[in-house]
This record gives sequence, C-alpha cells and structure tokens, in this order.
Amino acid sequence: MAEGWRRSRRPGACSNGDPIGDRLSAVEAARFEAHEVDLHGHRAIYRVAGSGPTVVLIHGMINSSRHWEAVAGRLAGSYRVVAPDLIGHGDSATPRGDYSLGAHAASIRDLLTTIGVERATIVGHSLGGGVAMQFFYQFPQRTERLVLVSSGGLGREVSPLLRGAALPGASPLLRLAAHRRLVDAIDAAGGRLRERGSARGVYLEAVARALRPLQEDGSRRAFLQTLRSVIDVHGQHVSASDRLYLLGDMATLIVWGERDRTIPIAHGRAAHEAIPHCRFETLPRAAHFPHLEDPEGLAAVLGDFMATTAPVRIEDSEWAAVIAQQAKRRLRAVA
Repeated sequence: MAEGWRRSRRPGACSNGDPIGDRLSAVEAARFEAHEVDLHGHRAIYRVAGSGPTVVLIHGMINSSRHWEAVAGRLAGSYRVVAPDLIGHGDSATPRGDYSLGAHAASIRDLLTTIGVERATIVGHSLGGGVAMQFFYQFPQRTERLVLVSSGGLGREVSPLLRGAALPGASPLLRLAAHRRLVDAIDAAGGRLRERGSARGVYLEAVARALRPLQEDGSRRAFLQTLRSVIDVHGQHVSASDRLYLLGDMATLIVWGERDRTIPIAHGRAAHEAIPHCRFETLPRAAHFPHLEDPEGLAAVLGDFMATTAPVRIEDSEWAAVIAQQAKRRLRAVA
C-alpha cells in the first residue's frame, strides 16, 4: 500500500526529546478557547489551544470538547489542538437530521476546511474513534495519523447500559436518569470518592457530565439518534473490521484503559493485530475515559507517538491503487 505514500519531514514535537512533559498550567488550560462557526445553517462549536502541527480530538457520545481540556493543555506546547463539539453534542446545535458516523466525519471535514486546516492527526475516543476511522476512510488525503482511544466500531460487545439505551421507548427513562437532583448526587459522590483517592470517583464524575446534557430534549434526541446509528440491543452493529487493511501504511496508534468495562480491551488488541505496523498502548489507571481518568498518561502516549512518527500524505491516485489491489484479489467472474 504504499510505497507511494509520502511521510513529511515536518517536525511534530519539541527538539528536547520530551515533546509534552508536565506543561499543563492554569494559563494554558484557560487558552482552550471556544469558537463558533455556522455550518450549513447550524451552530458548530470547537475549542483550540496551542500552535504547531494540528491535532484534532474527537469526543465520544454525549461528551463534549470540554472533556479534552487536560489533554489539550499538555499538547498545546507543541501542537495546535482543535477539539470540535460534534453536532448534537456539547454546545453545538441539535438539529433533526443525520447523526451517522459519516455525517459526523463530513461535519468535521467542513469545520476544518472553514478554519483553514488541510491535514491533521485525527484522534477519536469511543464513538469518536468510529468517527475518526470514518474520517480517514472518507478523507484519507486529510489524515496524517490516526489514533483510536477506547474506540467503538472494532467489535460487537458493548456495555449493557448502552444496549439498553438503544431500546425503543428509552427516551422517558433517559429523562428520569438525567434528572438534575440525581445527576448532582452522582457528581457529588464522585467528588468525594476522588478526594479519597478512588479512581471510581473520576468515573462517576464523567457519568454525571455525560448525563447533564440529556436534560434537554434536543440533546436527548440527538443522543438517541447517534446511539442507534451504531448500537442496538445486540451490541455494536457498525464494524470497521473489513477496512482495517486500509491502515497498513497509515501511522496508527490504539490506546485503551486497562479497566475499561464499556468496550472490551480485546477489541483494541484484535485491531492491533489486524493493522500492520500499528502501535498499541494501555493505561493501567484508566477505564473508559482515559482523557479524564489519566490525562497525563494519555498525553504522554500521544506526544511520544507524534514525536516518533512522520505524518503521512496520501494522494487520490495512491488511494485508488490501494482499493484496486484489494478488489482484484477478490474479483470473481459473473456469468
């Protein structure tokens, strides 16, 4: 695949051998600034920090760009970090429409075009991992590296909670689960556990942050449309397994929290084995939200990966050759 794909010599990190280090400060975190653009008549929010080669951070279901703040602050010394709120999530609009992976990928392409980003390292967490893979498949010319963090789309198994939320009639139950008093109680319990040094506290706080948007009708509707586009009662029904071969010469990293109970770490290991030259890293302190549970560890892994790999540049003609080679191997005569 790809002897023709070019790897740029543009540096992607500091020259001192420690591309990230412990650089997060209150000032840097405050510079994770929110911006608004109009995409096809709808409000789209994205946050930006730092300067340098562009890294795009794509959040998961009912999360938002805000959840990347600690990671963005640590990357900002060497990279320009762009973190969008997916349509229907965070502070972006919640229109009735298409919430498929392809639609989210196209919206990110349009956002990057609007703000003048031609190519970037694409990082996706959970649902955002599925969006990141779809972005690569649809727009390989715009993808320099691909990073999947506890990613969806790599196997069927997923937590019973998400399978249950995909059932018909789940909206009233979600409204009850997102009741302000209940969410406040979960958040407070998480804070107490975190202060005691329990990793479960960070997880409960993440659950509370995820539930708060579901108090709004539009956000709840967008969540259900997004969820049902990838998950049903049996689990994940969208799989990237048949296209992982396309990543053979793409600089690819898979990262997983070792305590993840939402999407099995086995999915990441299987994808790692299927993708030639792919890197695989685990974070012992993290469950399903590494960017919240261990932002230092995740930022360090991301920084090392980008510092030690060159960005890939794909042209249309090269992509066509990759697809053609695979198609020829499976060509069958039709009577």
